[in-house]
Amino acid sequence: MRKTTTTSTTTENETPVSPTTDGRHDDALPSTDFTTLILSLHHSALMHLGDAPHPEGETMVRDLRLARQSIDMIAMLEEKTKGNLAGDEERLIHQVLLELRLRFVEAQKNA
Repeated sequence: MRKTTTTSTTTENETPVSPTTDGRHDDALPSTDFTTLILSLHHSALMHLGDAPHPEGETMVRDLRLARQSIDMIAMLEEKTKGNLAGDEERLIHQVLLELRLRFVEAQKNA
């Protein structure tokens, strides 16, 4: 039996890049940083609020429980990182939470 292994390489900014199944490297993914995490949770909340389409289809489905969970995760990150963020990261998380909370209240009114 032949043993196969996969290895990761590192790009210029020391981000691990794993090879695809055909051996090529897929470097099309966004960087992994705090801003990307917040924007990902933001989009998830928008999707659950019915304000953005689901990635697997064009229909928009509202699930306020899941929207609330995404908003709560962002709020938890804000609390846990207080005093440790750069100014632009603090502004981003504050703006995202403000927007999502307003949209959530509006969605509850229309439910």
